[in-house]
Amino acid sequence: MSAEGTTPSPRELIEQTLQQIRPLDHEAGAAAAGAMDGKVKPLGSLGQLETLAARLAGIQATTEPHVEAPAVVICAGDHGITATGVSAYPQEVTALMLGGFAAGTAAVGVLAREAGIRLLVADLGVIQAPVIESGQNVVLDRRVRAGTANSLEGPAMTLAQAQQAVAHGVGLADLLIDDGADLIGLGEMGIGNTTAASALTASLLDRDPARVTGPGTGVTGEALTAKIAAVDAVLRRHGDLDDPWQILAAVGGLEIAALTGVVLRCAARRVPVLLDGFVATAAALVAWRIEPRSADAMIAATLSPEPGHAVQLEALGLEPVLRLGMRLGEGSGAALAVPILRSAAAVLRDMGSFADLGLADEKPTA
Repeated sequence: MSAEGTTPSPRELIEQTLQQIRPLDHEAGAAAAGAMDGKVKPLGSLGQLETLAARLAGIQATTEPHVEAPAVVICAGDHGITATGVSAYPQEVTALMLGGFAAGTAAVGVLAREAGIRLLVADLGVIQAPVIESGQNVVLDRRVRAGTANSLEGPAMTLAQAQQAVAHGVGLADLLIDDGADLIGLGEMGIGNTTAASALTASLLDRDPARVTGPGTGVTGEALTAKIAAVDAVLRRHGDLDDPWQILAAVGGLEIAALTGVVLRCAARRVPVLLDGFVATAAALVAWRIEPRSADAMIAATLSPEPGHAVQLEALGLEPVLRLGMRLGEGSGAALAVPILRSAAAVLRDMGSFADLGLADEKPTA
């Protein structure tokens, strides 16, 4: 551990975070579920809204869960494997999209504005660092390196670089939580990152690459076949890895590593973490493999058509809030799900109960 008053190393910060992670507060969750049962309605008639209210209560360890200051954090980074043609878009798009995030004109910026969500953007390793002089949202410099290496030729990054990116994610979560955020959604940007997410998912869950690799930015036909072959070659190149840290460093991405840190810190500080699509959930898988109890802080915002996303959510034991066929990423699905979670907390807090009507023993079933 660091001496008192000194800044902990990335590894020390991560270890401190892992030591603070606790499971769901089952008593708070059960109390919230019981309170929902007593509301003026047939039992279970609000469906998943009731389940979400109880989960929020369990994560926040309170019978009065709240979603008053939600935030979405977008982490960006480039991927060396893009050189093999796995994406329909050139790598330069990553830097251009950061400009859109800063200006608030990207999809997630519009959705966040509509829902009253704070948006935080961080550059973990875009190949060409964007020059952004103004905008609605600041892009924080958390660069570890200028993109990952090509994982077909060697590790995407060193273990130290992966840990530094995770530590940056811990710091980003702290920045938001210390400023009052009570729920954090995950967003990402990085051309080639669905390939990295596919490799991570296949390796972490021991799945056939063909089952978890999809079109990403829109590759189809022979291009999709080549993408699946690239993921398979990446896994064969790095052998039979099992340790999640080694897997993250070998085949992951800088932005994915940072989001892993956000998940772990949210779990440590009892803040619900709202997973977006396939890439964000790959980061959640890494966090889960590092510390299984971190899954207790997760809520799945949406189900992506990417074939690997359903596989990921099944492994994590999560049901998506939304099924809209979205596969954009950026945190767009997370931003759309926030009002539903806010509504779940509001119903638990404000809806009348049978006890209020003097019918405490009433237990309607239909």
